[in-house]
Amino acid sequence: MNYNDPLFLVFFLTCFFAYYTVRSARLQIVVLIGASLFFYAWAAPWLLSVFLLSWLITALTSYATITSPPGRRRTAFATAGVVANLGFLALFKYKSLFLGEPVATDVAVHWLLLAPLPIGISFYTFHGISLVVDVYRGDRSFSREAVPALPAHLGRTLLYLVFFPQLIAGPIIKAKDFFPQLGRKHLADIRWNAAFANLVIGFFLKSVVADNLATVTFWIQNPYFEWMSSVQLVMMIYGYSFQIFADFAGYSLIAIGLAQLLGFELPQNFNFPYIATSIADFWRRWHMSLSNWLRDYLYIPLGGNRHGNLRTNINLLTVMVLGGLWHGAAWSFAVWGLWHGLGLVIERAFAGRFGPRSTHPLIIALRIFLVFNFVTFGWLLFKLQNFSEALDYLAAIARNPSAGADYKSIGLILIFGSAVVGYHARQLIRRPVPPFLRESCLAVMLFLVLVNAGPAVPFIYFQF
Repeated sequence: MNYNDPLFLVFFLTCFFAYYTVRSARLQIVVLIGASLFFYAWAAPWLLSVFLLSWLITALTSYATITSPPGRRRTAFATAGVVANLGFLALFKYKSLFLGEPVATDVAVHWLLLAPLPIGISFYTFHGISLVVDVYRGDRSFSREAVPALPAHLGRTLLYLVFFPQLIAGPIIKAKDFFPQLGRKHLADIRWNAAFANLVIGFFLKSVVADNLATVTFWIQNPYFEWMSSVQLVMMIYGYSFQIFADFAGYSLIAIGLAQLLGFELPQNFNFPYIATSIADFWRRWHMSLSNWLRDYLYIPLGGNRHGNLRTNINLLTVMVLGGLWHGAAWSFAVWGLWHGLGLVIERAFAGRFGPRSTHPLIIALRIFLVFNFVTFGWLLFKLQNFSEALDYLAAIARNPSAGADYKSIGLILIFGSAVVGYHARQLIRRPVPPFLRESCLAVMLFLVLVNAGPAVPFIYFQF
């Protein structure tokens, strides 16, 4: 059930009415859990069993960690919770990387390879790891005095993992940030203006920008790109760069807006990443909840930047390669992560060697241009998840300079891509936007959502 499906509107309004009709926090949690489980099971009910097993292990190991005194037993419970979550992820998501092609008599391997990827498994396993690690680290939200009895902990953990606004594709919210928000919610406390703005901008980016661009970037696949002109091939890469931002940023804003209507605050996931002036700056702006998760639960435990340049560079490469693989079970994702990791290492090596960074607008614009192109051509590894096809695509750009271009497709990329450019350019203008102009822009975006939405396309990050 996609957010842009009319059935979702019926589902959400039903949930919203029931949620604010009940008169206690406990019943509100029950309503949200029921609605979220229904939402998750809508497309593939049997996958709910995988999720529920993951939840049960996470809840029990985290509770055992809380209630155990410091020592080996507590460490063992926490380790079991983390390993179990990683095991689920490896079993269902990365099986094809290691099992290869099954032989006819290998029934178990056949079953594993044919088992579909549970929706949102990357996100709910990361949430499970966050809960277990936060508990083990002794965050005050999970002190023995603050945590209720096991049945209540089971329910609160289930809601944290299955909360439907962010279940499928984030934003990733840490357990220590979610659990303190549990409590009675009231209609009077809803931040209506913020929720409305997030929903309108989110649906505009997704339905108008990303879905219309998807009709053009569809052709970035073999063999269609083989005979296209160099100009069109390059423009389609830019089109996909605009599309993937609008698609995922749009999803994140919709999720944040829905959560606000239910009384929860999710973390911001995008901070105008295409005006980043360095690769490190890009990762402080793109998919911020994942970047922060990788920093807190992987990069810092590996040692961060505390053990010299060589160790820091190894940590950066490790985190970026694993972050790339998190997106999918294809080696092209690992290469994409390595692409960004090498960029960070090289950038770090030269940082500060040429004096203070210039604040001249032309120098800043040049840096934004270079970073944007570095990121954009890296997206080719997302779209073409067979690494050899990505190389073929680049080869086609080199060998087809004289082929005729489809100017209609290029025009669509320029038209809908200009919305992404304008969205970022506004952030470069430091002056506040008058309320009337802001409201007018929201009205125009809402109008375009109603009259100019593209063909409904599943969210790109739903596959992760």
